[in-house]
Amino acid sequence: MTPLEKDIEKALRRMISRHGGLCLKWVCPGFAGVPDRICLLPGGHLIFVELKRPQGGERAKRQEWWCKTLEKLGFCHRWIKNHEELKALEIEISMILEETEDGYV
Repeated sequence: MTPLEKDIEKALRRMISRHGGLCLKWVCPGFAGVPDRICLLPGGHLIFVELKRPQGGERAKRQEWWCKTLEKLGFCHRWIKNHEELKALEIEISMILEETEDGYV
């Protein structure tokens, strides 16, 4: 059975928590299309995450704009629509946190 967006979101929250972080829902009145989640990680790292349905989840133009704008400002932004992409994000986070612990970042 294909997971729903809420299943991926729940898995994201659990994964971020396992790494000692917070996965906050971003609600920003007056600004349409902001990413669904702000993930705050140890060491001051921050990742914006837009979740999409595994099947048929289309990216809105305003969401694309936010992605580009946040990345231009130097922030990390990720699109997650399935467990494979979530696992890839977890590997990325593990590497970031490992570098932070070793004093590289």
